[in-house]
Amino acid sequence: MEFSHYSVLLRESVDLLDVHEGGIYADGTMGGGGHSEAILSRGAGRLIGIDRDTDAIAAAKKRLAAYGDKLTAVHANFSEIKRILNELDIDMLDGAVLDLGVSSYQLDNAERGFSYMHDAPLDMRMNRNDALTAYDVINNYSEDELCRIFFEYGEEKWSKRIARFIVERREKKEIISTGELADIIKAAIPQRARQDGGHPAKRVFQAVRIEVNNELKMLEGAIRDFVDVIRPGGVLAVITFHSLEDRIVKQTFASLAQGCICPKSFPVCVCNNKPKVKLLTRKPVLPGSAELEENSRSKSAKLRAALKQ
Repeated sequence: MEFSHYSVLLRESVDLLDVHEGGIYADGTMGGGGHSEAILSRGAGRLIGIDRDTDAIAAAKKRLAAYGDKLTAVHANFSEIKRILNELDIDMLDGAVLDLGVSSYQLDNAERGFSYMHDAPLDMRMNRNDALTAYDVINNYSEDELCRIFFEYGEEKWSKRIARFIVERREKKEIISTGELADIIKAAIPQRARQDGGHPAKRVFQAVRIEVNNELKMLEGAIRDFVDVIRPGGVLAVITFHSLEDRIVKQTFASLAQGCICPKSFPVCVCNNKPKVKLLTRKPVLPGSAELEENSRSKSAKLRAALKQ
């Protein structure tokens, strides 16, 4: 199928970047190239487009072919930004955007195994060269490990029961497909609890995807690394899609915006700690009604941005 990805909060995020002519920018999660195209169309001199998914890179390169060598596409994780810039002999960026969502292509392409709406092999890898798959998590993790990731990454209150059902099922037969997993989850959650909150498998599938792709563990470090490589006056804009991501972004930006960290009892500052960023979004920017009408998957998106000091 053709690669497709709706670029959420596109205008709002690129407006915050305040792209200037000839600047060097990074799109750390290039997807189909929507944010990259918007940045280039506003006069960027160079765009470093990073993605873990080779299908996304191929689609973006095709879409942005008219920009020639202004686009440098890199198959990598955005958490590797310092290594990437070093290899490209780039000292600093003028700004960057991170859209942390899963693309429509990944969700709708059954063979990728991201969705509980399609029966497919358990995969969920954004980078198909990675070793760990959803199959490995579901069939090899202990009951306690499964319970932990379902609760921590999916905020699933039925984590223990779901983990127990999975272990009991795999003792009889390995679990190989998304359809099988979705059915087990549905059976594990009491019927009275399935009335609200969308599909009963939604939270567990989110948790497994986060575990497979190590999405949360590297996020804080990646944000700090991006801030380090953005010039003063440049902006980092981050779009999140669930509360766990948003909390990390909010807390990391707040920490980077903090000045003196001396104990309150000190009469004068001795730490000389200076804020690294200024918050541009005290509250997250949310999609407007027009975008929500056009793309229902935008409803959970939140945008936060910070200006490098």
